[in-house]
Amino acid sequence: MIPRRLRQISLLVFAMLISFIAFFQMFERTTGGFPVRYAVMLIVVAALFLVLWGLMLVFQPYASQVIVPCVLLLTSVGTVMIARIDQDNGTDVAFRQLIWTCIALVLTSALIVFLRDYRALRRFSYVSMVVGLALLLSPMIPGLGKSIGGARIWIGFGSHTLQPGEFAKLFLAFFFAAYLFDHRDQLAVGGRKILGLQLPRIKDLGPIIVVWVASMGVLVLQSDLGTSLMFFAMFVSMLYVATGRKSWIVIGFIAFAIGCVAAVHLFAHVAYRVDAWLHPFDTVIYSRSPGGSMQIVTGLFGLASGGVLGTGLGQGYPTLTPLGNSDFIYSSLGEELGLTGLLGILAIYLVIIASGLITAAKIKDGFGKLLAAGLVFTMAFQVFTVVGGITLVIPLTGLTLPYMAAGGSSLIANYVLAGLLVIMSNAANKPEPDSLSDTFQYEAMEALRRRGTPEPDVSSRDAAGSPGQARSAEETQTMGTAQTPVDSQPTQAISPLHAQDHEPRTVKGGSQ
Repeated sequence: MIPRRLRQISLLVFAMLISFIAFFQMFERTTGGFPVRYAVMLIVVAALFLVLWGLMLVFQPYASQVIVPCVLLLTSVGTVMIARIDQDNGTDVAFRQLIWTCIALVLTSALIVFLRDYRALRRFSYVSMVVGLALLLSPMIPGLGKSIGGARIWIGFGSHTLQPGEFAKLFLAFFFAAYLFDHRDQLAVGGRKILGLQLPRIKDLGPIIVVWVASMGVLVLQSDLGTSLMFFAMFVSMLYVATGRKSWIVIGFIAFAIGCVAAVHLFAHVAYRVDAWLHPFDTVIYSRSPGGSMQIVTGLFGLASGGVLGTGLGQGYPTLTPLGNSDFIYSSLGEELGLTGLLGILAIYLVIIASGLITAAKIKDGFGKLLAAGLVFTMAFQVFTVVGGITLVIPLTGLTLPYMAAGGSSLIANYVLAGLLVIMSNAANKPEPDSLSDTFQYEAMEALRRRGTPEPDVSSRDAAGSPGQARSAEETQTMGTAQTPVDSQPTQAISPLHAQDHEPRTVKGGSQ
């Protein structure tokens, strides 16, 4: 056990060492020294990460040990780049980012301690729906909501702003997982078969239509393309995991395409982004304001100047790209770390996503499978849209890179997401208790003796191999009655992924 724990803590210490080297190199090249207040704050952050790791050992001992070191690396690399941009702009965004990191670590530690069983979230499914919708629509409240960059997705408290949509995605993921788990059998029933594809019944299209309308409502009311696409994609992916039917993916893609075409023709800001994506180097579109492609082009030139190995920390010009510390931090990192650094960052994201998918595959509870898959897909979709938008694979959506971009709302929400994955991985990796231990068998024999049931003869025990493993016919029948179905509701069709939720659970070693 001790060598295993040493290997686990070595991952965290190694991530801290890389983070310290990055900060040291950047500050030495830009300021000629290491600022004392940054040194103190980094020590506090490192201590909080160690506390979080210790709490995981106590309260979530079987949790995945790769998630937290990966989150630490992504956060530190992003904060290094934010601090590097601060040196040229004369701002102090990176120090505030470290404060937000401390708050996020405290909240994640509290989640690790108090949320022992993630299945408790299922009891609050409709409460989560109400809270999620309230957070999502709160920027529309007069006097509370604020418009920044043309999108009304912020609420303001004096000089501070908060993006409630980042927290809404968590609550809506809870609701989607509970709803789809409860109704997966009805949604898995097939209707007509067209071109070899089993389509769902018309009456089962209600949930996806409602979510599509809500996503379009976010696009219309808040002018936020990224959030609306993220919510719709999250629901469709969880719907596919719940039912196992590819027809839902096809229907979701068609609805997504219709919504995009309609948005391009109805909303100017969406049309501007599509124009900047299709013709970024056009002189008219480049100089257009608002909706020009200058940000995309400067970001592309930053990526190109970085080459394979990058210019080195503190030796590039990331401040030339607008929002280089938030929306375009991937471009800033590409300039100074090069293609090699960017591939390393994507590999770290891939480790977190793979860990979440492994958790979803191993966990036995259907609600947990849906929740883990939904949270992981949300992160993967967010990374894809940001990287794809900067590299001209898709139009810009306005989303930011998890754990790396400047902003407290996104940082805290994604740390909570990582904490939930840690809790669910603990449940997935926890070993099954041996229900037929010697103590259990002894107590069962005593109970049968008190009821007047004759004990099994010696030959039966010898045939079983040991007295502790012998059972009479009456014991076998008694154990056979311990079978309890997980779901009592009738099923018409069962998704292959969730067939185990419908199989009766039997006591290990009993009658099968």
